[in-house]
Amino acid sequence: MNTADLGLPVDVPSTALFTDQYELTMLQAALKAGTAERRSVFEVFTRRLPEGRRYGVVAGTGRVLDAVENFRFDADVLGFLRERQIVDEQTLKWLADYRFSGDIWGYPEGEVYFPGSPIMRVEGTFAECVLLETVILSILNHDSAIAAAASRMASAAGERPLIEMGARRTHELAAVAAARAAYVGGFATTSDLAAGFRYGIPTVGTSAHAFTLLHDRERDAFQAQVDTLGRGTTLLVDTYDVAEAVRTAVEVAGPELGAVRIDSGDLLLVAHRVRQQLDELGAANTKIVVTSDLDEYAIASLAAAPVDAYGVGTQLVTGSGHPTCSMVYKLVARAESGDPKAPLVPVAKKSSGGKTSIGGRKWAARRLDEDAVAEAEVVGTGPVPADLADRQLLVELIKGGDVVAREPLDAPRDRHIAARANLPLSATQLSRGEPVIPTEYVQGRSGS
Repeated sequence: MNTADLGLPVDVPSTALFTDQYELTMLQAALKAGTAERRSVFEVFTRRLPEGRRYGVVAGTGRVLDAVENFRFDADVLGFLRERQIVDEQTLKWLADYRFSGDIWGYPEGEVYFPGSPIMRVEGTFAECVLLETVILSILNHDSAIAAAASRMASAAGERPLIEMGARRTHELAAVAAARAAYVGGFATTSDLAAGFRYGIPTVGTSAHAFTLLHDRERDAFQAQVDTLGRGTTLLVDTYDVAEAVRTAVEVAGPELGAVRIDSGDLLLVAHRVRQQLDELGAANTKIVVTSDLDEYAIASLAAAPVDAYGVGTQLVTGSGHPTCSMVYKLVARAESGDPKAPLVPVAKKSSGGKTSIGGRKWAARRLDEDAVAEAEVVGTGPVPADLADRQLLVELIKGGDVVAREPLDAPRDRHIAARANLPLSATQLSRGEPVIPTEYVQGRSGS
């Protein structure tokens, strides 16, 4: 069962307090001023990619849909707000009936993005849209950072599978989200059972050094594991002496031994030695799994090594040095009055220091060259040029408050593989560089 299809909520009574206080105080002031019901358009985008990155990866969209559905101010939440005097009674009464009834469009999960890409567009009244800022940003910023790191690692690994094993290096709930984002970015499995239960991600795991240390002899530990898990298991061979452990592993499990895992030392050198030893012992089909603080650069350095799979933890769940994507949630258009038919007018903050933004409801399309390779991210307001009409990137996610685009997790995973394949070849280079394609802006009417 893929529980991503079920839209399971996070393990809290409500997502409504996954927000910042100023969103509620803005709501109170807008209700008092009579502007809360003005039709509004908010957009999520980033002004720049993390330093040196050539593309970003959209991840967390499915979790955003769950969070919006579960954004409810129940009695306990309202009681907390009343006790702390966060907002007045009029606002509490409004919040008690809160249900997002607007529309959300966005880049489909797994798609790539660039500076200025309108990754998500939230439309509705100001009151109902402004409350969603923090929860949307917290999900997209975290999950997209993990997925981008995972994508770079998957590119470096080529056809060799990657195992996500970072749960012990981050918050317990972040670990589940990280495993999901890593799967979208190209990882094959996870060690985290909560991620397997919630999202249907394949799970793997055998034993740690503690299991070997528990036994009087390494041979006894290997025998116990093989007796329980079968000859196809993976034996950890670097607790004591690697060469002796490999010899013992093959003696215990025979040539049918599934794999050995190396978790320390000069992985390139040790992998070559272990491969030679396994072949000499008649275990030519036994695979080699390496772990030990890997990142995309370490994975790339092992490309010529006889390694069959990689396990990655710390660097993955921390975004490999970039734990956020610096996405923002900005009001880009609003109606002139509370009349539902009032036209939208573009709005934008005037700022120096690189914090400028462009007003107006945006569309986005990716222009391809004659070889069907992406050559530009085109972002505009007003009518979409005819030559880009069939290359638009935003899809409808929520319509009239109802989710219309929930999908199993394999869909964004496959989508990302296709999206990355359509980028210029330099996108997969690990050397520092600028975004692999430029963002071009087309100015027009903001639309209504």
